[in-house]
Amino acid sequence: MTPIAFDNSYAKLSDRFYSPLSPAQVPAPAWIACNTELAKDVGIDPQWLASDAGLAMAAGNQLPAGAEPIATVYAGHQFGSYNPQLGDGRAVLLGEVIRPDGQRVDVQLKGAGRTPYSRGGDGKSPLGPVLREYLLSEAMYALGVPTTRALAAVSTGEPVYREQALPGAILTRVAKSHLRIGTFQFFAARQDHEALSQLVDYTINRHYPAATQAAIPALALFESVVAAQAELIAQWQSLGFIHGVMNTDNMLLSGETIDYGPCAFMEAYHPGKVFSSIDSHGRYAFGNQPAIGQWNLAQLAQALLPLLDEDPNMAVEMAQQALNEYPDKFFAAYHQRMAAKLGISQWQAGDEQLYQDFLDLLAEHQCDFTLAFRRLFQLAHPEYEAPLSDLFAFPEAFTPWLSRWQGRRDGQPDTDESVRRAMLQANPLFIPRNHRVEQAIHAATWENNLAPFQQLLAVVTQPFDARTEWLAYAAPASPDEAVQRTFCGT
Repeated sequence: MTPIAFDNSYAKLSDRFYSPLSPAQVPAPAWIACNTELAKDVGIDPQWLASDAGLAMAAGNQLPAGAEPIATVYAGHQFGSYNPQLGDGRAVLLGEVIRPDGQRVDVQLKGAGRTPYSRGGDGKSPLGPVLREYLLSEAMYALGVPTTRALAAVSTGEPVYREQALPGAILTRVAKSHLRIGTFQFFAARQDHEALSQLVDYTINRHYPAATQAAIPALALFESVVAAQAELIAQWQSLGFIHGVMNTDNMLLSGETIDYGPCAFMEAYHPGKVFSSIDSHGRYAFGNQPAIGQWNLAQLAQALLPLLDEDPNMAVEMAQQALNEYPDKFFAAYHQRMAAKLGISQWQAGDEQLYQDFLDLLAEHQCDFTLAFRRLFQLAHPEYEAPLSDLFAFPEAFTPWLSRWQGRRDGQPDTDESVRRAMLQANPLFIPRNHRVEQAIHAATWENNLAPFQQLLAVVTQPFDARTEWLAYAAPASPDEAVQRTFCGT
C-alpha cells in the first residue's frame, strides 16, 4: 500500500488557477495531534502518517512522491467590499487523494509559509489558530455538520511574530475541495470566460456530476450549490454556531464549513450575537447568517451569468429564479432540524411559532442555547438521562410554554426509538465552549501543556454522550471566564 496515493486534478488545470510552490522548511517539527482515524477514512496509511515521514509531510519539510504543491488564487467580498485578488496567503495544497468510497479530497497545509498571495504577510500561523481550527472542525464533524477536517497539527519549533512572539504551528486540513465562491468571482471579474467555463466543468465533475446531464450545466451547478448552502446554514442555526466571517472567499461550493477563525458557539441566546473582533457592524451576527448566505449566493450567480445564456436579461432571470429557491430550501431544512430538537416527528403549521416563542424566552432570560435544548430532551426522555438541574433549569416564566410543548408532543409515539434518537442527535450536551477553547490555547501556548487541548478534543468529539465525569465541560463560562471576542487566525 502506498502510504499516501496522490491523484491530483486541480494542478492539471492551467496555471492561471494557481501558483506552484513548496512549503517553507521549519527547524524542529513535533506532533501536536495526528488524526489516524481520519487518515484511514481518506485512504492514507495511518501508521505512516504517525511516523517520522508523516511528521515531515505535515511540517512541509519533506513531501511524498506524487505531491504537487500549489497555492490557489481567488477573489472575494470581505464584509461586503470586493477584493479582486486574495488567494492562499498561508496555505499550500499538497494534492488530492481518493477515499475508499471514491470521494476525492484535498490535503492542504495551513501556516506553511509565504505564497504569491500573502499580501505582505509571513504566511505562517501561531499555535492558537491551529488548535482552534482542530477543535472546532472536529467538533463540527462529530455534530454531523459538513466541514473541512483536521488531519494533523504540528509545532514548527520557530516563533511567529504578531503583537508578540508566539509558537508556530501548521495544520493539515482535508476538504472535499477548496473551490470557493470567490474562485469563480476571480475569473468572472476578469471576464475570463474560458477559465470560468473550465472551472464550472471541473466543479460539476468533482461535486455535482448529475449537472452534466442538465440542459444548462452551469445553472444546474448553481441550483445544487444553493441547496447545499441552505442545508449547511440551517445546521449552523440549529446549533447556535456563529461562523463570524462569511465572506465569499470562505464559502465552499461543496457545502462544507471552512475557516474557523472568529467563530464561536453561542451560550446565552441572542439573535444579534457577534463574536468576531472585526465585525464592528454585526454584518455576520448569528441571526443574519441565513440572509448573508443568500447574499453570497447572489455573488456566485453574478459570476455565472455569462455561462447561463447569451441574452443577459434571460441569464439574470434564470439565476434569479434559482436564487429565489433559497429561502424555501433553508426553511425546509431548518424546520426539519428544529422539529428534531423539539422531539416532533412531523412538522405542522404552528410549530414555527412554538419554537420561535421558545427562542424569544431564551433571549429574554439569557438562557444557554445548548443546555436549554438538551434540557428539553431530558424532560421528554427522563429514563435515558440523569437530570441536568445542577447545570440548567428553566425559569418559572417557561412553564406555560413547556405546557404547550408537552401538549404538542402528546399523541406522538414516545416509545418510537427513531424520534428519541433524532432528538438526541439534534441536541448535543458538549460543544467547544469559547472559554474552554481559550484555556486550552493558553495552556499550550504559555505553559507548553497540551493536556487541556487533548481532553477538550476528546469531549467535543463525543458531543451527545452524557458522561458524568465530563459535565463540567457542559457548563457555560462564569463571568470572569466569558470570551466576548474572537480573532482571525492571521
